[in-house]
Amino acid sequence: MPDTILLLFTFVLAIFLGIELISKVPSQLHTPLMSGSNAISGITIVGALIAAGHSSSVTLSTMVGLLAVICATINVVGGYMVTHRMLAMFKTGEGKK
Repeated sequence: MPDTILLLFTFVLAIFLGIELISKVPSQLHTPLMSGSNAISGITIVGALIAAGHSSSVTLSTMVGLLAVICATINVVGGYMVTHRMLAMFKTGEGKK
């Protein structure tokens, strides 16, 4: 039980720290920051796959692992779509005919 409270406290602290850090980032750096976080989300997918496949029966950890895989995949795909769109803004007019 004390481990659960410590993990919950760490999770809530990470949420507040993340909100505070992101609110201080200038708007020009949001897209490069998001692009860099795709690597972290890729690592999250690997961890979520391990959590989802940890037990042979369908348990709470399997369901939470599956939810984590889905959320991290959406985050990675969305990040790459935004990065692609940002890079398309910097292309010259030669390719736009």
